[in-house]
Amino acid sequence: MENSRVVMVTGGARRIGAELVRHLHRSGMRIILHYCHSERDAQLLAGELNTARTGSVQLLQGDLTEYAAIPDLISQAKACFDRLDVLINNASEFYPTPLDEINEDTWEKLLGVNLKAPLYLTQAIAPHLKAVGGCIINIVDIHSDRPLKGHAVYSVSKAGLAMLTRSMARELAPEVRVNGIAPGAILWPEVEHDAVMRQKIISRTALKRTGKPGDIADAALFLIDHADYITGQIIPVDGGRTLSN
Repeated sequence: MENSRVVMVTGGARRIGAELVRHLHRSGMRIILHYCHSERDAQLLAGELNTARTGSVQLLQGDLTEYAAIPDLISQAKACFDRLDVLINNASEFYPTPLDEINEDTWEKLLGVNLKAPLYLTQAIAPHLKAVGGCIINIVDIHSDRPLKGHAVYSVSKAGLAMLTRSMARELAPEVRVNGIAPGAILWPEVEHDAVMRQKIISRTALKRTGKPGDIADAALFLIDHADYITGQIIPVDGGRTLSN
């Protein structure tokens, strides 16, 4: 199945990003798979998908905290297929920041990747998306509304991304739609996460189970292909976890 849309996924080599890439590729879209350090994972994924459909995935390496280079990064992305239809701001940093350990470095790193980079990417890509009536999807987090204990800076960064989503929806309308997806318990963090805590999180989720990366990808496909009258919204994909206090 062919689809003329070109989607740029930041942080697309691993975890939820890789599932977004696979799922949207399966729907027929062409993919610009951005990565920073995960070169081997990116190459393997692109090789797999290009074997299935020749020339359908292009790799793009870049450090998103090198803000001055972002306009050039978007120019490179545009040159891959000579069009850009969708930006998915998926790249993210996540780690704990106990109050007494917060410093300028942790603040800048978490807000840099999670909030500042999506802003500058949006700024650079906006003219291309306006030309084709494209859209932006920001991968937010349910903790943008309900702070995660011990992760204050991460929670603040995702709260900022939620507001950026709504702000850009107003700024870029009517040509470009901007929405967000807020995952709940989809993939456990790669840092240590004990079994008792995992069970506690699941017990507070209405559906009593974790979700799958494919659930996020399904929501993204909906927002791209079936949501022409939706903008400025953030869809929780959390199994009903935010129903619980």
